[in-house]
Amino acid sequence: MEQGFLEQALIYLAAAVVLVPIARRLGLGSVLGYLLAGVLIGPYVLGFVGSEGQDIMHVAEFGVVMMLFLIGLELEPSMLWRLRSAIAGLGGLQVATTALLIGGLFLLFGYSWNQSLALGLTLAMSSTAIVLQTIQEKGLTRTAAGQNAFAVLLFQDIAVIPILALLPLLALGAVADAASGEHTTWISTLPGWAQTLAVLAAVALIVLAGRTVARPLFRMIAATRLRELFTATALLLVVGITVLMTEVGLSPALGTFVAGVVLANSEYRHELEGDIEPFKGLLLGLFFIAVGATIDFGLLGENPGTVAGLVLLVMGLKAAILLVLGRFFALGTDQRLIFAVSLAQVGEFAFVLLSYAGQHGVLEGETVGLMMAVVACTMALAPLVIFLNERLLLPRIGTRKEAERRPDDDIHETNPVIIAGFGRFGNIVGRFLRANGVGTTVLDVDSDRVEILRKLGLKVYYGDASRHELLSSAGAAEAKLIVIALDTPEKTLQLVETVRKHFSHLRILARAYDRPDTYELMDHGVSHVYRETLDSSLQMGVDALKLLGHRAYRVQRAARTFKRHDERALEDLAGARLDRARYLSVAREKISSLERLMLSDLEEKTLETDKGWDVESLREEVKGLTGPWKDEEEQAKRTTP
Repeated sequence: MEQGFLEQALIYLAAAVVLVPIARRLGLGSVLGYLLAGVLIGPYVLGFVGSEGQDIMHVAEFGVVMMLFLIGLELEPSMLWRLRSAIAGLGGLQVATTALLIGGLFLLFGYSWNQSLALGLTLAMSSTAIVLQTIQEKGLTRTAAGQNAFAVLLFQDIAVIPILALLPLLALGAVADAASGEHTTWISTLPGWAQTLAVLAAVALIVLAGRTVARPLFRMIAATRLRELFTATALLLVVGITVLMTEVGLSPALGTFVAGVVLANSEYRHELEGDIEPFKGLLLGLFFIAVGATIDFGLLGENPGTVAGLVLLVMGLKAAILLVLGRFFALGTDQRLIFAVSLAQVGEFAFVLLSYAGQHGVLEGETVGLMMAVVACTMALAPLVIFLNERLLLPRIGTRKEAERRPDDDIHETNPVIIAGFGRFGNIVGRFLRANGVGTTVLDVDSDRVEILRKLGLKVYYGDASRHELLSSAGAAEAKLIVIALDTPEKTLQLVETVRKHFSHLRILARAYDRPDTYELMDHGVSHVYRETLDSSLQMGVDALKLLGHRAYRVQRAARTFKRHDERALEDLAGARLDRARYLSVAREKISSLERLMLSDLEEKTLETDKGWDVESLREEVKGLTGPWKDEEEQAKRTTP
């Protein structure tokens, strides 16, 4: 059935709105939600999308183009230099090793050397879109696994440029003639060596234009103060490079990536990011839906063993290579697992490379179709594999196994305070107590963190604080307080139960991530619960009001009132949280009562007169020149008889 543009848009948007929230709720990630939405509306399930899915794919690939442009904008030279060893070393070894091993396997399967090399280089790529989005969603950006995964992806993105330049040279003799009926580009009639030079010249042109033309152009557009015109110019830049790259037979994504790198230090970088980001997000979601809709389940049905075998072989081999490289680059066991599983799939660039190889006759059409199905399956499985790794493997093989291999440290000291967990939260608490002369015994289960902290001169003991034996050796029987600042709510509750059972005299101060975590700790009898973002968020609100001209004392009073009210409200909300309707009703009532209380303070006139809290008056008072107290004393002397 022929469908118009609006009907297709309705189908795609409805599928995304229904499936993506469900996938996120199940912990599968938004990418798998988009892929499932595409499978659902595709020709092999509901049939809402037919052959036009391929046309949608061409439009959706523009989301990948925009994503690479934004990635390029983030690549400042200082960051590239900081990650140089991971990018060139880890990234280069991953691409080279994976390409050679996978290419060797296809050579054994009977493919020619040039086809095997093309397939090896293609399947060595991982999905930048899936990995980056998953890392961001799971808060892994600053972990060792997240940073090394980003470095590998960055090298892969850069490596696609020479790979695309190499593919025309792999089209040998009669094989190259097979591409003669394909889409004609400006350079398609040139010999292989000339095409390579043309590709390099096109990249050089983008770099030159970005340095000499783009910045003056954006400066002129910005002077008009028309936001929509700046957005149009940003889109013009991306679309123009896309058209240029397509006509010279080069990947549009790579052209925009290079342009982004050139503009990374531009004063208009953040403005460009803000204008492109909404288009990128929507089109990238459409891209994943289109991938799901275009999976050829007919081909899968005809060759299920072949496709399944290739999917498992490719993902297993890539994961094994990444595990070995992760160990070579000194990643911990849990970080190696996250690193390897995250990059085990084949990425969206494979679609571009396979299409490019098919156009130039390097690969036959049947091989391209089969590999497209394999790539789509690995992308569809990637979020699920990451989910299973997170739920099944990491709790058994990750940090816990490291703890089994390395015995707990011997502790021969007692202090009034025990700190369990010395990451970003416990670190600040411990340093503050130490600076005030309070002795602490610090326990942490992350061996890498322990070694780094020891090199910084901090005394930290390795071990699982939830174990009764370790707490006993750490002097829990003589200690007064235990500060729980562990990285996971589950381990926090486990430690609380251990303390309650064996060291009930200890007063517990526990870190909480959010309200649900706070409710759980309150149910376990913990009265001193500290939500990790509450104080910093309130301090930001305080500073915002001060900058808007509000009196310092009024602002501090308002912050204290807000915090006391919010903490009292937690008790009522905790009791009502199992009844959603009652919970929402109580929450609305608490919000309204807090607003009434805060507004009543605004009408308190006496709060306007206390200037002693304001920074400027305090500074003048310290100088002893014209401070308010000195002025009042002088006035009193003159008026006293």
